[in-house]
Amino acid sequence: MSQPVEVPGPHGVVNVIDVSGRFVVVAIDYAESRIYVLEGSPRPERVVPSDPRGYHRHLHSKAGTLSGFYDPDDVEVWRSLAEQLKGADAILVLGHGSGKANASHQFITYVEKHVRDVARAILGDVRVDVDDLTDAQVLRLGQQFFDMAPPRS
Repeated sequence: MSQPVEVPGPHGVVNVIDVSGRFVVVAIDYAESRIYVLEGSPRPERVVPSDPRGYHRHLHSKAGTLSGFYDPDDVEVWRSLAEQLKGADAILVLGHGSGKANASHQFITYVEKHVRDVARAILGDVRVDVDDLTDAQVLRLGQQFFDMAPPRS
């Protein structure tokens, strides 16, 4: 289920998932973030940027913005994602890119400054090709990182 960033309600999110006391993997890019609870459903919860004017739909440039670059001052998506991750015991962040194109780095920078309890739970930040990973591959990466992988038969 996708969750818009700008919606009515407390903290700008709806249907906050329960990550309390759990190990979580979050795959981040500028189009969306997928949250996987390792002890839960194999299907991710999706947090997507709100696009009320339809800008992202019509762009063919980097980062889905009019200028072609991510606007680091537009933190609504990071605020929403951080709200979803509050209470997690441990978080593995998967991202790709470098510099201004690195959405996961932008998110980590945001939480280190504004949501320190989420920042403390981030135990790893790994560069992978987020767009090409299946849900099963993301879960497996999380299980390996947290040493929760089931034994091979």
